[in-house]
Amino acid sequence: MKKLLPLSILIFLSVSVFSQQKSIWPKEKAWAWYKKQGWLVGSDFLPSTAINQLEMWQADTFDPLTIDRELGFAEGIGMNVMRVYLHDLAWKADASGYKKRIDQFLSIAKKHHIKILFTIFDDCWNPDASMGRQPDPKPGIHNSGWVRSPNKTVHDDPKQWGYLEEYVKDLLTTFKKDDRILMWDLYNEPGNSDYELNSMPLLEKSFSWAWKVRPSQPLTVATWNDNEQFNKFLLENSDVITFHNYNDTSSLGNEIRQKLLLGRPLICSEYMARTRNSLFVTHLPIFKKYQVGAINWGLVSGKSNTIYQWGKPVPDGSEPKIWFHDVFRKDGSPFDENEVRIIRQLTSSGK
Repeated sequence: MKKLLPLSILIFLSVSVFSQQKSIWPKEKAWAWYKKQGWLVGSDFLPSTAINQLEMWQADTFDPLTIDRELGFAEGIGMNVMRVYLHDLAWKADASGYKKRIDQFLSIAKKHHIKILFTIFDDCWNPDASMGRQPDPKPGIHNSGWVRSPNKTVHDDPKQWGYLEEYVKDLLTTFKKDDRILMWDLYNEPGNSDYELNSMPLLEKSFSWAWKVRPSQPLTVATWNDNEQFNKFLLENSDVITFHNYNDTSSLGNEIRQKLLLGRPLICSEYMARTRNSLFVTHLPIFKKYQVGAINWGLVSGKSNTIYQWGKPVPDGSEPKIWFHDVFRKDGSPFDENEVRIIRQLTSSGK
């Protein structure tokens, strides 16, 4: 077996090269951009007919009619941003067609006055994906078919990252001046799925590849746990600070106040888990008070099964009394009329 360098040495070497390529926005530029956006409120979006990113973006299962209808639900309550996951295998299979579908999606979003925050890589849920027919949802299991990007076999083998570099650079070059795109979220929850610091080299590469293109939109990766090494890196290298918080109002308020001290605009790109006391009614007023962008997980209940809680399956697949995530049913009726009333009220009153 070939002897590998210790992870600590690999990280040191990559940081040494990485620091010479840095191209982060000055704080003044980040604030000038942010003040033009207005208060950002929206959801992490997957159409209800897709179980994962591949089913959303593959040619055979791309569903513009559902996307159009469901983004209309969001527009109807004043949402103006959606965070949307991409997948490298869709590009690898058909780069040209993939980018045409992205363009079509962006046109639909623009029709509904919604900007898009695209997420490129992701360390969460199932380790290996493949093109073609995606699995059916497992009854009552949260995100049973969601897949990581890249696959674990690629994530763990830097020799295979050549096409990932091409992928990132092609996406950012193609859409680098597209004002329908709000931001680029280069990597969701690096280190999740027990990868831990083994994700640091790919995380660093994602920034260095993006900086070589340097799109007109800001670049970010959200903090999501208490890993000091990851958080230091992310907070020092994101143009705009993003974070995930699924906890109560005390936790949210404390995190916002601490991160605003960094002197950059702030967007929460994941929140709202009802059974954890992360709620629209309690949290949106806090986001508005501090003028922090607010993007909750889930818009329409569907094949992702995110109405069910993490780690608490409902084997018979019956609807839980309290949804974990998501706002609407497929027919556009809300889970909670009071929630959508509050969202509409706060978004309609602007700044």
